Amino acid sequence: MRIVVLGAGVIGVTTAWELAQAGHEVTVIDRQPGPALETSFANAGEVSPGYSTPWAAPGIPMKAVKWMFQKDAPLILNLRPDRLKLTWLGEMLGNCTSAAYAVNKSRMTRLAEYSRDRLDALRATTGITFDDRQKGTLQVFRSDKQIEAVQKDIKVLKEDGVAFEELDRAGCLAAEPGMAGAAHLIAGGLRLPNDQTGDCFKFSNRLAEMAAAAGVAFRWGVGIRRLVARAGRIEAVETDRGLVHADAFVLALGSHSPALTAALGFRLPIYPVKGYSLTAPILDAARAPESTVMDETFKVAITRLGDRIRIGGLAEINGFDQSLNDKRRGTLERSAGSLFVGGGDLKAASFWTGLRPMTPDGTPVVGRSPVENLWLNTGHGTLGWTMSAGSARVIADLISGRATDIDASDLGYARYVKTAVKLAKARGSLQPA
Repeated sequence: MRIVVLGAGVIGVTTAWELAQAGHEVTVIDRQPGPALETSFANAGEVSPGYSTPWAAPGIPMKAVKWMFQKDAPLILNLRPDRLKLTWLGEMLGNCTSAAYAVNKSRMTRLAEYSRDRLDALRATTGITFDDRQKGTLQVFRSDKQIEAVQKDIKVLKEDGVAFEELDRAGCLAAEPGMAGAAHLIAGGLRLPNDQTGDCFKFSNRLAEMAAAAGVAFRWGVGIRRLVARAGRIEAVETDRGLVHADAFVLALGSHSPALTAALGFRLPIYPVKGYSLTAPILDAARAPESTVMDETFKVAITRLGDRIRIGGLAEINGFDQSLNDKRRGTLERSAGSLFVGGGDLKAASFWTGLRPMTPDGTPVVGRSPVENLWLNTGHGTLGWTMSAGSARVIADLISGRATDIDASDLGYARYVKTAVKLAKARGSLQPA
């Protein structure tokens, strides 16, 4: 089958690889000159199935109000009116219940655990390297209140059979000795021993090279304009260099995915949430992280990537704005600098921002769309790197007509369709070519 993958971030590249391994003829189209040059470029570097948690949770609305008045707020909301933003926020608030949280976290953990296993298999069969480490994730709490709040996550981890360790201060320092200078700040921690780390950009580029060697055609610097539909199917993708025809199409454009589906008569509930990162050279390896440390106070991940420290996190709901805000840089520096004193050269760090494609329930949209030959692999939010290998295998299995290794019935667009009538209407509202 001829398949076009739209987008060459980590999701698009892994999808192309899996489709090629399944025997399909694959073409990838991206406006950038190479792989992973947008959201996948400088993310936090963590592959953390155990930390796959929906942002929509009980208590978050009240916390968001309090954060608006904090200097180092983990969440910043631009109050400028925006219909799409307000709609998305309303849907997210609807998921801030205990029942919805439990369902969404369990679903996300299922996909993320599977994805970690698929990444392990890929590493074993291909020998791919990407500054990867398999040393777990440590979530650090600076107060007893934070330890109490995490119990709801621990309950879900137990139910889903995810390995974890509750640590006191001494246990945290044993896992991450580089924090010795910050011992007085640490109340305890939650360690997820099966989590991993790695450079998403390096991974995506090396896998793209392998995919190209396996026959995948990459078309770089090509702008995608629209999907051309006829008789309830996608006939071609219109680019700034002409039409590209195929039998099936996979939408993996992250935050830009809804722009293409809107013209087809259905709405993808994905909104861009801006994140930031610093990448600092290591000054003293003994004071640097061994793996990933999640600073619960600042909502920041601090990760060892070879001879660098990646400090990533924060959330800014401000549309497609990608300007760099020095206040956010200060927050990242304070988080890493207070836990890993003297570990990295923070003043020499490169500063980056990217847009995470967030769904209101936290789970990506992986599966069929209302259009017969259009498939969706998008909306992974902060977990694109964590969920990439598993999402790619699921979508490749579905397109190939194979049984999926995990239950994928609740991962697709259908969960947003309340009735079969709505789905039928979406199918019938395709724009003609």
